[in-house]
Amino acid sequence: MCLICGWIYDEAAGDPEHGIPPGTTWNAVPMNWTCPECGARKEDFEMVQI
Repeated sequence: MCLICGWIYDEAAGDPEHGIPPGTTWNAVPMNWTCPECGARKEDFEMVQI
């Protein structure tokens, strides 16, 4: 979950609009990826249970 805006990355859905195909695990998301909602960096995310 993005600590800035609350957007949640779903591994099953990925982020295909930004080059992350469905099924991509969080660990496999590149460090230079940014939140599609607010532009926060990957390091501004925190793992949460949903």
